[in-house]
Amino acid sequence: MRFNILEDFLSLVFPRTCAGCSRSLFEFEQVLCKLCEAALPITDYHLRPQNNDLVVKVTGLMPVYRVMSFLRFTKKGMSQHLLHQLKYKNKPEIGHALGKLYGQLLMNHAFAGTWDQITPVPLHAHKLRRRGYNQSEQFAKGLSESLQIPLKNSLIRSVNTETQTKKSRMQRLDNVENVFQVVDSIENRRILMVDDVMTTGATLVACANTLLQNGAASVDLAVIAAGKMA
Repeated sequence: MRFNILEDFLSLVFPRTCAGCSRSLFEFEQVLCKLCEAALPITDYHLRPQNNDLVVKVTGLMPVYRVMSFLRFTKKGMSQHLLHQLKYKNKPEIGHALGKLYGQLLMNHAFAGTWDQITPVPLHAHKLRRRGYNQSEQFAKGLSESLQIPLKNSLIRSVNTETQTKKSRMQRLDNVENVFQVVDSIENRRILMVDDVMTTGATLVACANTLLQNGAASVDLAVIAAGKMA
């Protein structure tokens, strides 16, 4: 009873608001209100994971099977708004919530048992200390819960690379070459590699190739949002 009174008091002083529209959330709503959840720009890539524009981006750079994005990135749209809060406004719960939603969608389309583990793109230790969390890991946690597949941080980023934002496709590939290392056994594992966004796919390709070179059976890719980020 005491905790309920405290929670009621805190909700009055610090009301929970939707990450999408900033309106107050009902008790049954978590990070997004039902209206914003319904308005998410969800792609259909889970219906054609081997035949979409993301597959084209990484073809020839790694052995490709499935490449998917939960949301379509639109400048000044819902996906950009949520990603900005996730990465720069100390809102890790957004990544977790989106991961749970995407995991439920994948479960509904027969992806249960497809992978042995989910592995997020790692942050360098310096950036992780500064931000306080890895936004890609938060997405992976949500996916892990919904898909009931273990999350394993099998990679570390051993080099603190420069930002990719203003680099060309080839510069991005060069920037992340040989910066990831495997830290546990992944022999014959089917891995779902996840990140927050995908532009050229350079970071995901570098991670996937590192995993494959160290014995992974296969690596599929999934991100929160994909599209033109500039």
